[in-house]
Amino acid sequence: MIQCTLIVIRTNKLHEQARFYTALGFEFEYHQHGNGPMHYASKGTTPVLEIYPLLKSQTSPDASTRLGFSVDNPALIMQSILSSGGTIVTPGANTPWGYTVVVADPDGRKIELVQSTYPAP
Repeated sequence: MIQCTLIVIRTNKLHEQARFYTALGFEFEYHQHGNGPMHYASKGTTPVLEIYPLLKSQTSPDASTRLGFSVDNPALIMQSILSSGGTIVTPGANTPWGYTVVVADPDGRKIELVQSTYPAP
């Protein structure tokens, strides 16, 4: 069996990303390890989501990474996402995997939100 336990994204919009992922339902601590950079780390979730600043060698964030999360109510979360800097890529629709909404975070990463109970209300 394999299970994802950690996701790390890098951005030049650290606080905006934390606000966006908080709208998805994550709760964050802002801290650092030793002499490392200040960053956000989710608490109470698996996987842990960490939001780090870009590496010195990076000029822009990688927006090609696509993430997916199971959520209770994607339609309700969409409103929070819009007010936190996210955009709607694909409005809600029933798919073979359940009711799904695709949004984009402030860096442009696509995030699939699949309703944890199917079918959609």
